[in-house]
Amino acid sequence: MVRDTARQDGYSLIEMMFVVGIMAILSAIAALQIGASRPVLKGDGGMRVVMGQMNQARELAITHRKYMRLVFSGAIQVQILREDTPTTTTSMSTTLMEGGLQYALISGLPDTPDAFGKATPLDFGTAVNVKFTPDGRLVNQDGSTINGTVFIAWQNQTLSARAITVLGSTGRVRGYRWDGKAWKVV
Repeated sequence: MVRDTARQDGYSLIEMMFVVGIMAILSAIAALQIGASRPVLKGDGGMRVVMGQMNQARELAITHRKYMRLVFSGAIQVQILREDTPTTTTSMSTTLMEGGLQYALISGLPDTPDAFGKATPLDFGTAVNVKFTPDGRLVNQDGSTINGTVFIAWQNQTLSARAITVLGSTGRVRGYRWDGKAWKVV
């Protein structure tokens, strides 16, 4: 008796189809998760830009012993101007928010827990100029201490909503992220 003992190494077609099917399902889940997290990531990036500029303006005001004015121009730009004299300024920094983020309010969202205002995306009350003093406070054009909030969002995507608040008496800058239910401190 002679037996045919040929070995069958490798994978069968059914085993390969099963592995490819599992990989396709995992890829689809990953693609959906990346798409859902895109507004969150864009919002976080824009918030870091604005908070960075505000913190930099405060630190420059303290170290240079000069007023540092924050100018929010257009819908995406933050600029820091050093006030050399009451009529002359020097540009210290200009930064743009990227990826379609802009100063915006999303309807239906409440004010932050700091409750500094939600009348406009750049809410510093009636202030025309917003600046940090050499002692780190946030003041308006008259030198009065003010509080304020900057709201940013991406294309009316609720999960991209971010708020940056400034407590005028200390110059403390705080960021908030909308998580779908409430503002959370970042």
